[in-house]
Amino acid sequence: MSRFEGIYLDHNATTPAKPGVRDSMLEMLGFPGNVSSIHKAGREARRRIEESRKSIAKLVNAGPRDVIVFTSGATEANNMVLKGAGMERLIVSAIEHPSVLQAAPEAEIIPVLENGVIDLQALDRMLEGNTRQTLLSVMTVNNETGVIQPVEEVVKLARKHSVLVHTDAVQAAGRLALDVQASGVDFMTLSAHKMGGPQGMGCLVIANCAVVQPLLRGGNQEKNLRAGTENLAAIAGFGAAAELADIEDMPRLQALRDRLEAELSAKAPTLKIFGKDALRVANTSMFCLPGATSEMQLIALDLAGICVSNGSACSSGTVKPSHVLKAMGASEDEAASSLRISLGWDTTEEDVEAFIEKWSEMYDRIKNRLSAA
Repeated sequence: MSRFEGIYLDHNATTPAKPGVRDSMLEMLGFPGNVSSIHKAGREARRRIEESRKSIAKLVNAGPRDVIVFTSGATEANNMVLKGAGMERLIVSAIEHPSVLQAAPEAEIIPVLENGVIDLQALDRMLEGNTRQTLLSVMTVNNETGVIQPVEEVVKLARKHSVLVHTDAVQAAGRLALDVQASGVDFMTLSAHKMGGPQGMGCLVIANCAVVQPLLRGGNQEKNLRAGTENLAAIAGFGAAAELADIEDMPRLQALRDRLEAELSAKAPTLKIFGKDALRVANTSMFCLPGATSEMQLIALDLAGICVSNGSACSSGTVKPSHVLKAMGASEDEAASSLRISLGWDTTEEDVEAFIEKWSEMYDRIKNRLSAA
């Protein structure tokens, strides 16, 4: 089995598949059943898919009338709700993932505060006097900074104006307790590979009897909401990942994250940690080192065998300033010198120690170079 040799601290891009997930997928890869077939093999395939659906429903406390639609990933799920809800007006936050921002380029933008939390007062003003059918999309956790958004408060504001709410909960699943019913959201997006499941698999949770039109047509799969033969192995892996979600591991990761931030801040007084004064998920840290570009830092760490990123993984092969940081009021230099560290289930204390050591060596080189200039 292929194994990455190095230190992987980019779990917000993809979390390595957990062993139990791989086992479930391998079992189904050799299974011949098509879910749409009525024979025994087809019925068994159907049973395994419904087991996974139940596991995901349990993870987010979906109700018996809520619908979980499997998709090719979070990008498809986000497009499905933004394009398929049939709303006259769309409102999204300034820090959403590109799969939301680019799916709804006509959407009105909710600004965020300096700490990365959406401006609820601004949202209240935007909704004042609203008479149109409106969908509001606010992510649960920002994928770059890890800042947790006040989704339940957003829902309360939305309900006053009969507005539907979608939340992209991709970076929250497995890291925070999610509750579709308690939060009151109408739509929730999840992604398997952010929680130790397979890449290319996600789902849209449709709650409160909300209605959405399918993007893909040509079959009656997924309750006529998503045509195409179901990816049996990936769905089985998604279900296994939901069963293996371990929120109890978050205090361990937070201790590692806090140690990393403390040691880097002590080493580099000019270091700025984004969202530090807001609620954040335990595994994520995004910071900048003015004077050292993201590209310079990424290359140096990559040569040292350490994988990190400078933000969203969806701009493949590019290093460009984060739109999230710009929305938070960061300067061009700050946005262009940022790094994101994201820990996960296989991150060890030794991994974090090695990162601190290699980053500190890099910092000394950069500092000496700047001093000599």
